[in-house]
Amino acid sequence: MLTADDHAPTAADGGQQPKPVTIALVLYPGFTALDIIGPFEVLAFAPGHDAVFVAAEPGPVTDDTGRCQLIASASLDQVTAPDVVVIGGTLSTKEPDQEVVQWLRRVHPGTTWTTSVCTGAIYLAAAGILDGQDATTHWAWAGELERRGARYTEQRVVERGKVITAAGVSAGIDMALTLLARLHGPEIAMGLQLGIEYDPQPPFDTGSPSKVPPEMVEVVRSQLYTLAAAEPASSK
Repeated sequence: MLTADDHAPTAADGGQQPKPVTIALVLYPGFTALDIIGPFEVLAFAPGHDAVFVAAEPGPVTDDTGRCQLIASASLDQVTAPDVVVIGGTLSTKEPDQEVVQWLRRVHPGTTWTTSVCTGAIYLAAAGILDGQDATTHWAWAGELERRGARYTEQRVVERGKVITAAGVSAGIDMALTLLARLHGPEIAMGLQLGIEYDPQPPFDTGSPSKVPPEMVEVVRSQLYTLAAAEPASSK
């Protein structure tokens, strides 16, 4: 079984260097690619990090478009004590994968940080991690988050104790930079933000439901729910 200590390098004089921060990025069939790749891009390049994709079984896992696969290098059972957990969301309206939910319940008490992006917050809520807490998720799934015991707030990133939740999809990059600042200080986070040239200047100011007409919100909500209700491409 892999724990943070398993990856600790040995110094030339035989002494043990500070152990790396083990970051478990959770994959499951039908995940949304940018939810997990955005944080990976930020966190994997930071010094002293061991970022590993984990899933029920090692091997390829297909996203919710059916066109993108990421490779899990370890199973959930092999990663028993991650320092940081990152779980992204999915378009699927199926109940959260219970194997993943149970793993979150097991490892959360020992993490330094437990984080989610988009509807990954639904997984945290299903595991009981967000009971009675403020949290965010994709705006179209706010009601589902609240149904599972959290208090939805329309913020891009919400930090409560050692739990950080991010809003939809692209907000995962903001979450990861926030996390990086908590782990290593703001200068490291600012430098990495410059390194990946993360300077959002979207062509349209329509990235939040509070910024657009209600009719646009309802059209997009309907389209999302239609996609969510369809059989996931990854399961065909």
